[in-house]
Amino acid sequence: MTAEHPHADPAPADPTPEILVDTALAELVEGEKAWGATTLAQRAALLDRIRVLASGHGAQWVAAAARYKQLDPDSPLLGEEWMSGPYAMATGAGAMARSLADLAAHRSPLHEADFGTAAGRTTVRVLPSSTFDSLLLSGFRADVWLRPGVDQATATGTAGLAQLDPTTTHGIGVVLGAGNITSIAPLDVLYELIAHNRVAVLKLNPLTDPMFDVLSTVLEPLIALGVVRILRGGADVGGYLVRHPSVAHVHMTGSAATHDAIVWGVGEEALRRKAANEPLLDKPITSELGGVSPTIVLPGTWSRADIRYQAEHIATQRLHNGGYNCVAAQAVVLSSDWEQKQEFLTALREALDQAPARTAYYPGSDQRVASAVESYPNAELRGGGKRVLVTGLRPEAVEDLLHTEYFAPVLGVVEIAGTGAQFAQRATAAANDEFVGTLGVNIIGHPATIKSLGADFDTMLTDLRYGTIAVNAWTALGFLTAAATWGAFPGHTIDDVQSGIGLVHNAFLIDGAERTVVRGPFRPAPRSLLHGEFALTPKPPWFVNNKSAVTTAQRLNDFAGDPRWSRLPGIFASALRG
Repeated sequence: MTAEHPHADPAPADPTPEILVDTALAELVEGEKAWGATTLAQRAALLDRIRVLASGHGAQWVAAAARYKQLDPDSPLLGEEWMSGPYAMATGAGAMARSLADLAAHRSPLHEADFGTAAGRTTVRVLPSSTFDSLLLSGFRADVWLRPGVDQATATGTAGLAQLDPTTTHGIGVVLGAGNITSIAPLDVLYELIAHNRVAVLKLNPLTDPMFDVLSTVLEPLIALGVVRILRGGADVGGYLVRHPSVAHVHMTGSAATHDAIVWGVGEEALRRKAANEPLLDKPITSELGGVSPTIVLPGTWSRADIRYQAEHIATQRLHNGGYNCVAAQAVVLSSDWEQKQEFLTALREALDQAPARTAYYPGSDQRVASAVESYPNAELRGGGKRVLVTGLRPEAVEDLLHTEYFAPVLGVVEIAGTGAQFAQRATAAANDEFVGTLGVNIIGHPATIKSLGADFDTMLTDLRYGTIAVNAWTALGFLTAAATWGAFPGHTIDDVQSGIGLVHNAFLIDGAERTVVRGPFRPAPRSLLHGEFALTPKPPWFVNNKSAVTTAQRLNDFAGDPRWSRLPGIFASALRG
């Protein structure tokens, strides 16, 4: 061992946050020129390469997610990470690549779309959008409802958004990444590049720093071109970044509180700025925020198997990813007059108890659970004391649980009197007026009940002011469907942001979207077929108690990277074991 030279130069200091940001933005200024010179066909090829990379590096992606979410390597919950991570990224990039290829061939991305109507609006079928979709998600469908007045010709002609003029770029966009679902941030980067024709810098949530290497690998084609940069760091990096004069736009995923801190600041100064309409942020911001998502259960006559399955369905809506989802169901809306209410609540308790245990990895989760228990003396601790169920809530009582997003495994049950159309109307009013947020709402109803409601059910869908509505499905399927739109119901502003402003995903690049409506089968196969529902899908792989979720999700991810008919039997065989 040699002694250190007494006059050796000191080791170079790590770059300051300011230097890191300045360097990244200077590179993106040059990269914007390269992006403007990149043809539509070349852009399509870049995104298709990302599709292959996301799928091909799925194991690395999932391992990185498992590290920060504290999941064991053999945990059945890894299926969630495969589905909401590399699979979502691969399918999203692939769908956008197809839209760009259409535009390069002078076709609208909607040139083969299936248009329809609903409640006086034009609709676009986004699931299924291929034969493979029809087979892999048999019985599920999704439609984008366009805003009133937007007809088929207008939608077809305007589809493409900023890619209709690809040489005109729009500066640098900042994406502030989420800390929960690992595909959110990179998909938002693609939306900045394609929908808005902005080069982008992704600032990772510090929780997701373990994702840096794999995201750098998956986004490498865009990084090499100079149109994407990824930064790590804390609030100092994020604060300097969003206020940098070189940045034209900010997009964030997170909470309304974080949004307001960015836009208005904090403390008394923030209150003054908000009252005077003097935002601290001097550039536009879009956002996908959370809220209190309700699941409305329409009273009807259900079998024991129906009750058990739908209880598991709601448990999934709450407990997927530990409850750390912006669209996790936080309140079940039941009829107090439903004859099977108690039977359903018993099944729901069992589903919450039997769902796989997991570590509360998201910061503050345990404190939020404790807060719910303190707020509600009748709260039930389920699942080994890690989950909270609060029953007997009333919407008119101004319940905290309806106005505070717990972002933790806390589930409330709200009771409203009535049956039939009366209950549907009251539940709709409560969802619109008593719950904070407009990101997603779920409706569960027996097919016979929905049929009996007729026009009243159509009115329910029309009146619900949510960005995604799921009928006998979970709104998260709207997130997973690449061509569906994802975001809050239109109309929020920075001073009353609710669940956010703008939308993402939208791989058909539709202009004028209002909402997405997802529909699924009331029962899984084979019971669906036995009861007259044409749906071949067994228990979906995103259910928290699906025994084959990991294998099924891995095979779906492999299929997304290399879609071949020969892969389908293996997917079906695994799915049937769920």
